[in-house]
Amino acid sequence: MANPPTIKEIAKRLNLAKSTVSRALHNHPSIGLRTRMQVQELAKALHYEPNQTAIFFQQKKTFTIGIVLPELSEAFFSAAISGIEDTANKSNYMVLLGQSHDDEAREKKIVEIMKNHRVDGLLVSIAKNTADYAHFEMLGKYDIPVVFFDRIPNLEKIHYVACNMQSGTLQAVSLLLEKGHRVIGMINGPEKLIASQQRTTGYQQAMQKRRLKFDASLIITSDLTKEGTRAAMKQLLSHKRKVTAIVAFNDYVSQDAVQYALEQQLEINKDITFVSYANLPLSSYMAYPPIASVEQYPYQQGQKATEILLELLSGKSVSPTFHTVTLDSRLVLAPGK
Repeated sequence: MANPPTIKEIAKRLNLAKSTVSRALHNHPSIGLRTRMQVQELAKALHYEPNQTAIFFQQKKTFTIGIVLPELSEAFFSAAISGIEDTANKSNYMVLLGQSHDDEAREKKIVEIMKNHRVDGLLVSIAKNTADYAHFEMLGKYDIPVVFFDRIPNLEKIHYVACNMQSGTLQAVSLLLEKGHRVIGMINGPEKLIASQQRTTGYQQAMQKRRLKFDASLIITSDLTKEGTRAAMKQLLSHKRKVTAIVAFNDYVSQDAVQYALEQQLEINKDITFVSYANLPLSSYMAYPPIASVEQYPYQQGQKATEILLELLSGKSVSPTFHTVTLDSRLVLAPGK
């Protein structure tokens, strides 16, 4: 197989300096029109293609953005990736994707690999149990900016885009209170997640607004697995107070919880009612969808996080402060509810 043509070969054929050929290929005004046309015609005839590695080395950029997220299979993160790719492509950036599968060790390995592949920047939604953030902090030594989205680490001085789970939870619990429910359980996520803390605060605010007693024992921390959800449901349904409604961490957790309730011979929306988060399209295909779900705008989160990262990479962002964007969540009622 023949070797691909190079600038050196073009220069030799035309008896020109390599620097002249390089400038001519880039239409540099210092090179005369006749020379530029000669160089470009020969390059076309030889099917010359620029050496991207050399260009990246010269520009100190690879025009690649790394994405680290928990699960690509979740519709929420698929939508976020669409927002990221649509925005990145407009600036001729490619994306490199890694799934942590909600495992901190795997997340650290992915970040290390992406650093070694010289990605220009990272967009990250952290694993649910990530407690050590050193692997993100060390990227600063390599001038690799990081923008977090959706799942945000409990750190100061970071760039992030997130959705306000506190306001969404306030809306969700308030809806259940308006429907007459007084003993409302919550299947929350790991306490390390800022969003989990916001959910607890929103729940508490909703109860206080109605001058009702806040019972912390009705909020169960879960690892968000199917087994974890079933354990949380067992705990809530055996509570000394009869739980008539449950706020589930997301639509997937909601369906695992519904399945457990059905196994206990409970009638959905009569004996027990559910509200959820994420407002995923799959809700329309569920036999027992939640009566409402909190919209978290995954596409917009991915889009905005990418815009921030591209601004950082362009060098136009000279502000000493960090970019922090919080979108307002919105409770969306299921059709007919």
